[in-house]
Amino acid sequence: MSRTRHRLRPRDISGHHRPHEEEGETSMAIQRMDNVGIVVEDMDAAIAFFVELGMELEGRAEVEGLFADQCTGLDGVRCDIAMVRTPDGHSRLELAKYRSPAVISAGPRNRPHNILGTHRVMFAVDDLEDTVARLRPHGAELVGEIARFEDSHLLCYIRGPEGIIVGLAEQLR
Repeated sequence: MSRTRHRLRPRDISGHHRPHEEEGETSMAIQRMDNVGIVVEDMDAAIAFFVELGMELEGRAEVEGLFADQCTGLDGVRCDIAMVRTPDGHSRLELAKYRSPAVISAGPRNRPHNILGTHRVMFAVDDLEDTVARLRPHGAELVGEIARFEDSHLLCYIRGPEGIIVGLAEQLR
């Protein structure tokens, strides 16, 4: 039996309506979500993991200079980045390996799912079990187990490179 009480609608997420919603005006505060950034120690392993998942390497670059220091609030930023995107081109991850300043550990890499802050990124996949099997040689481990949500989805969380929790969802037909 599912404990889900109701489906979320845009208004339900924050409990508030958007400004000017009643007046029929349209106000756009953002255009889209461009990417999610993930700091890694082993760039090549992280790229290999996400490429095996089905993402495409868009490019690599080194980022440094005043703009990087100003944006991050750090001094002397020098980092390598790689951008990977989903096949549809709508979602991207920016993988970053800091050369300076030194990376600060956020604690153990096997943290539980209920830690405050960003805890996972989720991807829709065609075949969940096949995807998990393909990612295992890249270090993927199930956090729990593959679960069935009603008659609509198979879901699981895997721990990927750097302890990142990656959610996978297969829509059942």
